[in-house]
Amino acid sequence: MSDLDLCYLPAHEALRRFKSRELSPVDLMAATIRRAEAVKAPINALTYIHFDEAMALARKAEAKYARGVRTGALEGLPVGIKDESEIEGKPSSMGSLIHKDHVSTRTSTMNARILAAGGIVHARTATPEFCCSGATWSRLWGVTRNPWNPEFTCGGSSGGAGASLAAGTSSLATGSDIGGSIRIPAAACGVVGYKPPYGRNPDDPPFNLDFFCHTGPMARTVKDAILLQNVMTGPSPHDITTLRPKLRLPLEYKPIKGWKIAFSMDLGFFEVDPDVQKNTLAALDVFRSLGATVEEVDLGWKQNVLDAGIGYLQHLFGGYVSKLLDAHADEMTTYARQFAERGRVSRSTDFVATLEVIGEMYQTLGPLLERYDVLVCPTNALPAVPADFDQSKDTVEINGKVVHPMLGWAMTTPFNMMSRCPVLSVPTGHAGNGVPTGIQIVGRTYCDADVFRAGIAFEEAQGGWYRDAAGRPAL
Repeated sequence: MSDLDLCYLPAHEALRRFKSRELSPVDLMAATIRRAEAVKAPINALTYIHFDEAMALARKAEAKYARGVRTGALEGLPVGIKDESEIEGKPSSMGSLIHKDHVSTRTSTMNARILAAGGIVHARTATPEFCCSGATWSRLWGVTRNPWNPEFTCGGSSGGAGASLAAGTSSLATGSDIGGSIRIPAAACGVVGYKPPYGRNPDDPPFNLDFFCHTGPMARTVKDAILLQNVMTGPSPHDITTLRPKLRLPLEYKPIKGWKIAFSMDLGFFEVDPDVQKNTLAALDVFRSLGATVEEVDLGWKQNVLDAGIGYLQHLFGGYVSKLLDAHADEMTTYARQFAERGRVSRSTDFVATLEVIGEMYQTLGPLLERYDVLVCPTNALPAVPADFDQSKDTVEINGKVVHPMLGWAMTTPFNMMSRCPVLSVPTGHAGNGVPTGIQIVGRTYCDADVFRAGIAFEEAQGGWYRDAAGRPAL
């Protein structure tokens, strides 16, 4: 097997080969590191690298498989960890010059679980400063680019994770999602991303208390996303919001024949790029071919939904970042500084207004999901914006209309507002510029298995992704 084939080997298949002794974790890690070094310049997906330590851990994993002893659920796999969470004794920057010398004194719960399961953190994945942009670039790390077309962004804020997976430099990756930060890069990079229901996966304070905020898995296959999700999930004594009992998702599902699927192309108010529309309609035909009924629905949502969602983010998240303004404004990116400044002027009445809009939204979505098994819509309304896009000063147009530069080109934030609904983003194809597109599969509250059942059915019908050179970016 070539280095490239090793780098794109599905994680669950790599584990099977580790156990059968057909493949060594050392060979996979070595190939992954060589690939990361080869594509570093054009993509820039990784921040801190731990390659020597990763090789040493891969040798330990190899020895465990050789002895036939018990191995962890991720034993020997290269896992890219987003450069915002903590690993004791390791640096973590949040993409900011302000934190360029920060070394963690503790390990985030989800990272502790990944390490305990035998996952090997060979590198940290890039994020925009403080995760507050849909395009991944920072003054500390530079621009992270889309492996399918480097002129465009890989998305954000888990952009390094999406780019690393698409480029073959991680087997699995973690993400976090407060306005779409898992699903935006998943769609833009042509990978799978999962926003679990609020409370399903642990997070660090204070944002574990923010119901917009979710940690979740990113992968190249749906089954691989389940593999990582099953490790990340479950109650934690360090996160009061986490749900009991732990939900373990199966890797195999029944067909979706007879399912009723609702779809909305624009959620009532988004402008949607023609290529995105075309690929979404083709995806709906795949569901029909599987025996599902697909019906267009009207949610009755309007532009005030996005306005309210962004207002909420500016109030809480922007307010949190704003405490750095007085001492560090000159070190911040333009977009982080603008976000913080808007947080300073946000009022409690703005926050309450958002809660009122959220309540109104569910009055249509809730009853609708009682009639349908899942709702499908595009993930991003535009395949991607330019790689160095600056939401503080640049503009976005779709169909000749200017949309909100922060999140008007992504259709994800409404489902952070509907935070108890599980949402899986899967690839649907490519736009004319080569950038991938995706759909969101939205489930009933806390019905995680439903979105994975639909996602696996869709993936199998599509024939999967990244299987050969034709299905991989030409890097």
